[in-house]
Amino acid sequence: MTRDPITRRRLLATGGAVMASGLIVPVIVPFSTPAIAKGVAPTPSMRGGSNNYRPGAPIVQRIGGGGFLMTGTVRRAGDGAPLSHQRIQIWAHTTEGHERDPHSHGATLTDENGVFRMEMPQIVPAFGQPHGHLAYDSGDFQTVFLRPVMASSKDTSLEAHFVLQPA
Repeated sequence: MTRDPITRRRLLATGGAVMASGLIVPVIVPFSTPAIAKGVAPTPSMRGGSNNYRPGAPIVQRIGGGGFLMTGTVRRAGDGAPLSHQRIQIWAHTTEGHERDPHSHGATLTDENGVFRMEMPQIVPAFGQPHGHLAYDSGDFQTVFLRPVMASSKDTSLEAHFVLQPA
């Protein structure tokens, strides 16, 4: 006697008939479990990020003559929603000044999508590393200092992203 191969259709039809007879109680076993969102974790302050920080740096269109682009985003911890009109201060050691010089500091605001951008002079290595400094320090959220390091001193842009925890 030869048996017909078990196809998905035959299995479902047979299983449905058996369940309808009341002999078997259906048990649903998920093949995969849905992902559970744990939320977006806040960004911790980076060591050395607050070096040469100047509270209250003015909001400016750009720092110095420009030529280098600092960009990034600001989002809220938990749901990751973009945060508009948030003040981000930026400073660095550049071709036009040291990171401790007042003219090497400036602040900008995020747009409606939580994006910020600031043109500034080319960042050059300080203490052997080309890096920038950024700070969120407006008060609605916890202060965060970042110190991202560039892959190369020849890079002409740097990105930094903030996820902020309410104060």
